[in-house]
Amino acid sequence: MPHRANEDIEVKKIAGSLGAEVSGVDLRNIDDATARQIRQIFLEHLVIFFRDQHLTPQEFLDFSAKFGKPVEYPLVKGIDGYPEIIEVLKRENETINFGGVWHSDTTYLDVPPMGSILLAREIPPYGGDTMWANQYAAYDALSEGLKKLLDGLRCLQSSAKADASKTREDRLKESAKEDRRDYAVWHPAVRTHPETGLKALFVNQAHTARFEGWTEEESEPLLQYLYKHQVKPEFTCRFQWRPGSIAFWDNRCAQHYPINDYHGFKRRMHRITLAGDVPR
Repeated sequence: MPHRANEDIEVKKIAGSLGAEVSGVDLRNIDDATARQIRQIFLEHLVIFFRDQHLTPQEFLDFSAKFGKPVEYPLVKGIDGYPEIIEVLKRENETINFGGVWHSDTTYLDVPPMGSILLAREIPPYGGDTMWANQYAAYDALSEGLKKLLDGLRCLQSSAKADASKTREDRLKESAKEDRRDYAVWHPAVRTHPETGLKALFVNQAHTARFEGWTEEESEPLLQYLYKHQVKPEFTCRFQWRPGSIAFWDNRCAQHYPINDYHGFKRRMHRITLAGDVPR
């Protein structure tokens, strides 16, 4: 028997390429049918947003578990009592923000995450927005010749790449795990989404080092072209946070970029990462 949709849920696109605000639902209390409905909205829009969801850590974890398995972040300790929830913090006196480069999360793992869920706790009076970019659209917009080349390539994803230093929170020593190490793995440059069957560009500026069988010097011109191409304005959306706002994005087909334009103010978020699958 088909499950009846929650008719209170409203979906409003925030940009042409990806991103939608979802309203009419209290995330502290969603049943399985509503969770399935939200997942379909998530798959369609790549990143979805909720407002005024002031969840406790346990409620945040319970909500996230409706959509996958929360896993510990590989390089940063979780908050007290909740190893799966990390704090993403920029203090008033800091100038570098966590993850301050376009990227997909932890693509240097054998099994990169399916998605990430970010909950705003403290927000500066202005700035601190986050942008996302649609990697289905980025792939689709490539020439047929370049698609054919990339479809046959694998790329090295590394946590040790210089550009990744902005995503590793080395500056917050109290947040670093004691068993930190560098990770590296080969993944396809173009992956097929396991749920939608669509192809997405799967290189990113933070973690992609080179193509398999190519030197770094040979790889660099093509990678630089792709980095610029995949975040063209027409592929992106931008979200303005408020305390209690939640963003839930698909790490398999969307990149994100936290904008660092709020020096002198504090920005504190909680994030949960959901287990994914091996890119194919």
